[in-house]
Amino acid sequence: MPHLPAERHFSSDHFINRELSLLQFQRRVLAQAADPSVPLLERLRFLCIVSSNLDEFFEVRVAGVKEQLLLGSQALTTDGLTPAALHGRISREVHGIITEQYNLLNNTILPALADEGIVFLRRSVWTEAQHAWARDYFMREVMPILTPIGLDPAHPFPRVLNKSLNFAVELEGRDAFGRNSGAAIVQAPRALPRVIRLPQELTGVDYGFVFLSSLLHAHVGELFEGMNVLGCYQFRVTRNSDMFVDEEEVKDLRATLKGELQQRHFGNAVRLELADNCSGAMAGFLMHQFGLGPADVYRVPGMVNPVRLNQVPDWVERPDLKYRPFQPARPKGLDKRENIFAAIRHEDILLHHPFQSFEPVIEMLKAAADDPQVVAVKMTVYRTGTDSVLMEHLVRAAQKGKEVTVALELMARFDEEANISWAAQLEEVGAHVVYGVFGYKTHAKLLLIVRREEGALRRYVHLGTGNYHPRTTRFYTDFGLLTANEEIGADVAELFKQLTGLGQAGRLKHLWQAPFTLQPNVVAAIREEAEIARAGRKGRIIVKVNALLEPETIEALYEASQAGVEIDVIARSVCALKPGVPGLSENIRVRSVVGRFLEHHRIFYFHADGAEKLYLSSADWMERNFFKRIEVAFPILDPKVKRRVMKEGLRPYLGDNCQAWELEGDNHYRRKNPRTTRRAAQEILLKELTGVITP
Repeated sequence: MPHLPAERHFSSDHFINRELSLLQFQRRVLAQAADPSVPLLERLRFLCIVSSNLDEFFEVRVAGVKEQLLLGSQALTTDGLTPAALHGRISREVHGIITEQYNLLNNTILPALADEGIVFLRRSVWTEAQHAWARDYFMREVMPILTPIGLDPAHPFPRVLNKSLNFAVELEGRDAFGRNSGAAIVQAPRALPRVIRLPQELTGVDYGFVFLSSLLHAHVGELFEGMNVLGCYQFRVTRNSDMFVDEEEVKDLRATLKGELQQRHFGNAVRLELADNCSGAMAGFLMHQFGLGPADVYRVPGMVNPVRLNQVPDWVERPDLKYRPFQPARPKGLDKRENIFAAIRHEDILLHHPFQSFEPVIEMLKAAADDPQVVAVKMTVYRTGTDSVLMEHLVRAAQKGKEVTVALELMARFDEEANISWAAQLEEVGAHVVYGVFGYKTHAKLLLIVRREEGALRRYVHLGTGNYHPRTTRFYTDFGLLTANEEIGADVAELFKQLTGLGQAGRLKHLWQAPFTLQPNVVAAIREEAEIARAGRKGRIIVKVNALLEPETIEALYEASQAGVEIDVIARSVCALKPGVPGLSENIRVRSVVGRFLEHHRIFYFHADGAEKLYLSSADWMERNFFKRIEVAFPILDPKVKRRVMKEGLRPYLGDNCQAWELEGDNHYRRKNPRTTRRAAQEILLKELTGVITP
């Protein structure tokens, strides 16, 4: 059975709240949008990322809090907050973030873009020619698709899709049937673009855009002929998008998920975004329709969904306003051998994305499909996208008669639909598709290729900290290891046996595996450092993760700190640990690095009395990763590769003095400012691994 920590009471003043910590991360991302040293169009991207992140935060995290409120739960968070108190704190914090976000957009970024000839034209400044163009576009491209819904007993309030753009219209007068409901809803079809570019000759600038919402506001009267439009207000509702599947009821997971996906768009409402000019009467009406209170309503001065601006930097051909492009490097050892299998046989190969190319992983899978000596391919898939060359190679390998096995995680949040589609395609060509172990998401990143060489079978393995998703490897920092180490290969083979078959978990030689040994081994390694420090020798721990939340692990770190172990935590987003607390964590420092790339690799370093144990992993230090997922941490055994991980994955981040934020005693992060030489980890790695110099 999986290891679960013994029931222990942890002091609430030892922890920072998870949701509030996650909102602090959104502030750090927003700070990138406010940073004048970041190229202007990239600042716009960061601002959009904040909106996208908040969408998911409400769909999942706030939805969970609202569920607790609905059930009347009084369960306390690790830091001692009731659901009601937490919901209030979240509302206040998000309102503050949104105020800063829109102030930055309206008063800084949009004016700066206008100075560069990238203009978003508001209705109030349209010229006569622009009005004429807008009306023509509306009548041709928009009006035929719209379906206005007058609200009366025959037309109840419509089902509003999650995160869709809608307009509430206040009306006066009677229609042809004598009806006078006073209100209507207009839903903007998803087929319509939210941002529309005007012809250059009409704007006098290089790039002139209007919002779909502006077109509809200007011409909404066309939808209600003979009636007087008193007001037209944008609104957007965010719904609970987490899916629950009952283990005891499910007979066919794939079929069940297909049905659940259709309902995701119509879960319980958790947030209402409104234009700030919306009348009090209409706001109250919408709140009532969605079952929300004042704390769930977010009025905004402008568009209700800045995410729609995310495409603009791709449309605008202004390299001077974007990050300098780079070509991911290729590891030197790969081109010195006759093929990729010979290169991996010669030595372990470390890939550091996005600074180094993900192409070798694709080459490895392509070679496996084409090589007659390859007899089997096994792979875990968590996120891979709708158009994945990796999946195409798996399909081709199966078509060529290889034994192809894919452990495909159907419950990867927001990727369920793509994964269901790939499962069907793989099964059609004879691949074995399994969905892991019900109740435990398969999050480990494993690729195993079995090749016949000189009369025997040899295993080749790729293990990674990130997904098999070629697109995200261009802007997520991750490590991947290519190895032909026999013992590592045997461990990976054992893991696939667990995923596809039944039986007790076999003992692994090198890999730490969740939900069995990963958390106990992490805690044991921390405690070993504490024992070493108590004996008067050097104790040192460095951990780089996306999130640090699991209470027993945090308490072990506190105990190690009190024993004299020097501990550095690099946690990108969420950290519940409190550093620098007298008598508790004086020897622990916590920092977060936010820059051009999303920090994603997980690295665990233990000095181990000079042995210097170093692990890479797919797992964050969270309860879900330790106990509810199938994860691995794998050791770096090659001394040369170990030195590279230290040099590239840890030291630059500990030395970063401009993109790093340090968690201080008041539970807030403060950004580092260079007093001497500027040191930014991502810029250093770009220069060292690709040759590109950035400011």
